[in-house]
Amino acid sequence: MRDYAKETEKRVAFIKDLLAKTGAKGIVFGNSGGKDSALVGILCKKATENVLGVIMPCESKRNFTIDADDGREVAEKFNIATAVIDLTEAKRAELAAISSICEVTKEANVNIAPRLRMTALYAIGQSKGYLVAGTDNRSEIHMGYYTKWGDGAYDFNPISDLAVCEVYEFLEYLGAPESIIKKAPSAGLFEGQTDEQEMGVTYAAIDSYLLKGECDARDLEVIERYHRRSRHKREPIVTYESWASKQ
Repeated sequence: MRDYAKETEKRVAFIKDLLAKTGAKGIVFGNSGGKDSALVGILCKKATENVLGVIMPCESKRNFTIDADDGREVAEKFNIATAVIDLTEAKRAELAAISSICEVTKEANVNIAPRLRMTALYAIGQSKGYLVAGTDNRSEIHMGYYTKWGDGAYDFNPISDLAVCEVYEFLEYLGAPESIIKKAPSAGLFEGQTDEQEMGVTYAAIDSYLLKGECDARDLEVIERYHRRSRHKREPIVTYESWASKQ
């Protein structure tokens, strides 16, 4: 197990250094009511008073209830300033506009909300002179379980090296609410969705593979498939220059 006292100290120092070097006035992040956003919010608040967590419900009922409630609980406990932006109508307007061009697939539909949230966070960040903090963990990044140019877009990420089990350990060390620690991980993109059910593999299995190199054949197949298919999310943008340099 990591020494989370030292981990806290080092990550807070990282955030403070980044703020000093960039001249940013503070930090804005998406407060989803989940484990990762909770950890990011707590660490950022330890680094600066100027932190804004934005709760951004978008169509899904759980966004307006359990997720928003859990997000507020974390914010209240750690004194993190909070704002709420309902993106439901923005998504409906975008879908209506696109419908004249093509029918939006289910996969494209669920990715609209994270991309709208990214747009909102960057609009706020640019207007206030704040950096946008990312909330993807190591396990999600390896699986590609995030939206390209959605929650995968940010100025910095203080938890990208932490597996899911380590995120939970860190939250327990920091005294995060039990509602956050015990809730099944979910992107909240549609009703009844959970990360593990959608991927077809548990975070425990993913973490075992990443941290110990141990995994059964069935889980390994799923993990390798997700990692292989999401390779484009982790690579630099393809340009003619990059292509030509390899010819």
